[in-house]
Amino acid sequence: MDDRDLTRAPLRLAVVIGTRPEVIKLMPVIVAARARPEAFDVSIIRTGQHREMVDTLMSEFGLQADFDLRVMRHDQDLAHVMSASVRGLSDLIAQAAPDWVLVQGDTATTFAGALAAFYHRVRVGHVEAGLRTGKRDSPFPEEAYRSLTARLADLHFAPTEQARRNLLREGIAAEAIILTGNTVVDALLQTLAGSPQPPVDAPPLPQERYVLVTAHRRESHGPALGRICDALLRLLDQDRHLAAWLPMHPSPKVRQVLNARLRNHPRIRLTEPLGYRAFVHAMAGAALVISDSGGVQEECAALGKPVLVMREHTERPEVLEAGVAVLVGTDADRIVEVSTGLLQDRERYARMAHRSDAFGRGSASEQILAALAGFDGTREVTSGNG
Repeated sequence: MDDRDLTRAPLRLAVVIGTRPEVIKLMPVIVAARARPEAFDVSIIRTGQHREMVDTLMSEFGLQADFDLRVMRHDQDLAHVMSASVRGLSDLIAQAAPDWVLVQGDTATTFAGALAAFYHRVRVGHVEAGLRTGKRDSPFPEEAYRSLTARLADLHFAPTEQARRNLLREGIAAEAIILTGNTVVDALLQTLAGSPQPPVDAPPLPQERYVLVTAHRRESHGPALGRICDALLRLLDQDRHLAAWLPMHPSPKVRQVLNARLRNHPRIRLTEPLGYRAFVHAMAGAALVISDSGGVQEECAALGKPVLVMREHTERPEVLEAGVAVLVGTDADRIVEVSTGLLQDRERYARMAHRSDAFGRGSASEQILAALAGFDGTREVTSGNG
């Protein structure tokens, strides 16, 4: 990246964070920007949409929020998170007057940050822009949030060519879209290159061979989560040499079901959410990953780890095209069938267990900063009509 003209003041970036994925995917951008204080002045704003998991990651990455809105409350609903975040972010942006507000992904915090910036005519950079399933309610409400954020962003940092094409179809100007790769690959590679696997405060797995399972999305709640539990119990019953590891989401709706159905199984480990380093190493050591997460799909592609996606649609079709993932939904029969087939068929497993650079090679953060530094402010950005 070219040095900025040192006669100019550093570019003021307000980075908005609310959830665990936002911390992981914005951390490399923050770290890279803070390594260039002559070019960038970075402030971190937390909405507090999620609390415990974000606290852990911020500490792990050595990050501290400059502002914390603390919007989280017990049994919060979507309307509360959105209204409290927009109000608080609007006040902060009015006071700080940043040059750019950076948001990431598809959460309530993402859209609230973009909307508050728009109200104050502050430019918005959308990290991980252009992901789409084409189904407004799948996933809910994330698909709507990322589409609405695109209407407000000035620069769209598309992680893949498919994401870029999605934005072009919606009428976003080509010059406003920057193909960068995904910052999660930056985070993953930096983590793997760093310190060794940290200890996990939990009993050891009874078998070295395990599947790593995460489930947290709203569409996985209720009967769907029961079917996921059924599938795991059947899978372990069929293979006595296999264990399962489930870092549990804090949601009481998730924990209640997992504890009731799986707690007493001798080959299932239910743990608290893992720090990022621990989770990366858990993925790397797993025989198979089964998840409804978006970021996990990207991480498994970069790791060369087969992943079964417990959703009906994915906004990351690149993992399917690369052959590193299979959509299985939450149907117990389908999860068991595909898992068993992969774990028992070495050739089939080997065809999926290959690394893919579909989401970049770890330079997304630098490309994002270069685009921000090089934005001349004269381009007219259209929001399209979609």
